[in-house]
Amino acid sequence: MIERNHGVRRLVAWCAAGGVVAVLMAGCGSPGRAGAADRSSAAAGTLAVVATTPQVADFVRNIGGGDVTVHQIIKPGVDPHEYEPTPADMQAIGAAKLVVKSGVGIEKWLDPTIEAAGYQGAVVDASQGVTLRTGDPGDEEMVDGDPHIWHNPLNAKIMVQDIEKGLAGAAPARSGVFAKNLAEYSATLDKLDADNLAAFAKLPADQRKLVTNHDAFGYYIDRYQLQFVGSVIPSLDTSAELSTQQLTDLVAKIKATGTKAIFTESSLPPKTAEAIAQQAGCKVIGGPDALYGDSLGPAGSPGATYLGAEEHNTQTIVTALSGN
Repeated sequence: MIERNHGVRRLVAWCAAGGVVAVLMAGCGSPGRAGAADRSSAAAGTLAVVATTPQVADFVRNIGGGDVTVHQIIKPGVDPHEYEPTPADMQAIGAAKLVVKSGVGIEKWLDPTIEAAGYQGAVVDASQGVTLRTGDPGDEEMVDGDPHIWHNPLNAKIMVQDIEKGLAGAAPARSGVFAKNLAEYSATLDKLDADNLAAFAKLPADQRKLVTNHDAFGYYIDRYQLQFVGSVIPSLDTSAELSTQQLTDLVAKIKATGTKAIFTESSLPPKTAEAIAQQAGCKVIGGPDALYGDSLGPAGSPGATYLGAEEHNTQTIVTALSGN
């Protein structure tokens, strides 16, 4: 946390120093100033949107279609909990007409970056209207809620509604197109949810036991009635560490529950999961089968889109837990 804040402060200091790097000069100037790419987009009549995470960037592209140009801050496979903004991010924010975030505190670095970039436009919080998972009173980690809201497709439907409202507000003349795109994409989210429900209906309840890299799948677990056995990193945030006692307890719990697999995540290293699996006598699901937890996959991968990532996750989990 401290190091991430340092990263933002370094960008602010560089801007104050006069923009030694050319790209910073655009980002630290007036909010409306754009670089060459943004000017060409404006000439083409598109709306310049900055989206923080791969998930919300994919949502913006689906709702905005050809009427938006999206600068995606966090690239595929990058951990959003550990992200530090770059000069290019600041430049894009300074030139944007709209900023879209996932919300619930997963982009702790965003507010100071927006301030440093001089952006004064609207910020769409795609978590507005989502019922958040919260912990017991005194649970500091869950005080703001679980930020991994997109893993329930019904939450994703609310997120794209928020995004459509933001796009329509920024470009009222195109609101009809955005509304049409929203209706079509919402239908695909309904189908995703129905397909997931059908897939898990074939898996006996006593086999729906999940161990993951970190606590990223709470909404998914609740929606599809899985049993959360534990996680390698016992936290919503990937910067937390597993103590020796927690490791021992997790191994014991995996053995006691007969859990068949530990699922690694595409944006996290699998080494600790592999060590736990060896002690617990279960298999590790990783490599190309790793789940998409905090991120999406690169272009050409099964998880390059939100829909593809969620379909991959369900297929991988059902296949591994059914013993196929």
